[in-house]
Amino acid sequence: MSDIIRIANCSGFYGDKLSAARQMAEGGPIDILTGDYLAELTMSILYGQRMKDAEKGYVGTFLKQLQDVASLCLEKKIKIVSNAGGLNPKGMAEAAKAMIAEMGLRAKVAYIEGDDLTPRMTALTKAGESFQHLENGRAFASSDMPTLTANVYLGGWGIKEALDQGADIVICPRVTDAALAIGPAAWRFQWKRDDYDKLAGALAAGHIIECGAQTTGGNYAFFQEVPTFKNIGYPIAEIEEDGSFTITKHPHTGGLVSKGTVTAQLLYEIAAPAYVNPDVVAHFDTLAIEETGQDRVRVSGCRGSSPPKTHKVCINRQGGFKNGMEILLAGLDVEEKAKLFADTLFDSVGGREQFDEVAEQIVRSDKEDPKTNEEAFGSLRIQVKSKDPKKAGRLFSAKIIELALANIPGFTARGGAGAGGAFAVHWPALVKSEHIAEHVHVNGQDIKVKPTSELGLEEIHYQRIPHEIPPSPKGETARVPFGRLFGTRSGDKGGAANLGVWAKSDPAYGFLHAFLTAEKLKILLPDAAAFRIERFDLPNLRALNFVIHGILGDGAAASTRLDGQAKSLGEYLRAKYIEAPKALME
Repeated sequence: MSDIIRIANCSGFYGDKLSAARQMAEGGPIDILTGDYLAELTMSILYGQRMKDAEKGYVGTFLKQLQDVASLCLEKKIKIVSNAGGLNPKGMAEAAKAMIAEMGLRAKVAYIEGDDLTPRMTALTKAGESFQHLENGRAFASSDMPTLTANVYLGGWGIKEALDQGADIVICPRVTDAALAIGPAAWRFQWKRDDYDKLAGALAAGHIIECGAQTTGGNYAFFQEVPTFKNIGYPIAEIEEDGSFTITKHPHTGGLVSKGTVTAQLLYEIAAPAYVNPDVVAHFDTLAIEETGQDRVRVSGCRGSSPPKTHKVCINRQGGFKNGMEILLAGLDVEEKAKLFADTLFDSVGGREQFDEVAEQIVRSDKEDPKTNEEAFGSLRIQVKSKDPKKAGRLFSAKIIELALANIPGFTARGGAGAGGAFAVHWPALVKSEHIAEHVHVNGQDIKVKPTSELGLEEIHYQRIPHEIPPSPKGETARVPFGRLFGTRSGDKGGAANLGVWAKSDPAYGFLHAFLTAEKLKILLPDAAAFRIERFDLPNLRALNFVIHGILGDGAAASTRLDGQAKSLGEYLRAKYIEAPKALME
């Protein structure tokens, strides 16, 4: 097994389990320890931290993990690659160097820059970049919202360069999540820029392990299949020279690695099966998945194409200020009470029309003839947005509280009254790759790494081969919850939501493929009916993927939905009843 590289990911988000880094370093043989901490929402969180302290802007908890494992990783020759640098990779690298020196250790620390376009936005706009919003088509200049952050998703070649230069620790900024696997794999096997099939495999591996325990049984639709969630293991990708790989976890840990958990993660936060990355386009509808042993799933055959001549940019803009509260509505006449309360409230503050946006949502969690006090509750969620901080500030909260004894019977609120706060608007866009270069700082050098699309290589594009769809079973049908037959995984893609659905057998996929059209999904999920929905087929995974455009508004930070990241959307679908062939239930 010397012809593989074992890449272990100890973090799927900012706030993941701190002890997972040591668990991965101690639990068995690995070559690379990675940590993924950045989401679109995280960038705005780090911006807030940097505004309070200019030396911050990086993921401070990573330093705690590094302190815990640095000695062990150096002893075992385990390389550490992380995107915890966030908005300030240089600052994090300097903090890491100082900490390692205090520990009496010697390690070569590299950091990467080149992602931050914030100071270049005016110049790039003058150079012809429109930064058109990928979801709604708006030009960047059509809005006067100030820019908070603007970061390009860099690829993995800067990471490879750092490792080529002997780095023990590589601190990355906003790289693609999969770059944390692509870079080390390209370093280990010395892949070329146009080894697209191999790179596509590493991209798939990186995408699968990027969310940590979400690949090893966490957030899994069929959670009853997971033997235990105690001491859950985190994922390891054993990548081979040809780009094939096996997903596993350390022995004697909880969780599960199965065809289902890997399929679920492949469907997470994607759109079309052609998964775009600045290093390669991976075609997820070409790969094959097979279970090869307990907690071992092999993925092979992923085809790759040339990357595009553009990079995606994660822009966060100052959207204004928002405030709100949830009012519990007890007993009878829930909707009438909600209307009375809301009308009275907005009359007291000068009307709904003074706000930039008003969101009112009645949540009917109350039950008929309730058996407990809690079963008698519905709720009214009210949120307002305004560019004027006073309109969405403490006064609005105070007006809600004023009605506590002067309006509906049984008034009570969930959460205390607050002063509101600023929110960021996510603005996804593209920029020409000719404007982008990674800068690798290592050994006192600043090494410039160009994007693949700027190297003049021959364009290679994979031609999709049609798959035969199995027939749907015939015969009697019965009413059954959708989730008893199918798994789902959902998440946010800026202002859009992605909803992946998969079947466990060919007959089930035959039914799913014919049954669940975009229009049928709108019927099953009426609150999604107003939005444009795209469906993509992945027959090799027995899966469908839906992208619901605009359902999350301007992204998680600005969303007024109770679940602003669409994490529960899949389970919502699984709770719906459908008519399905009885043969599938047997």
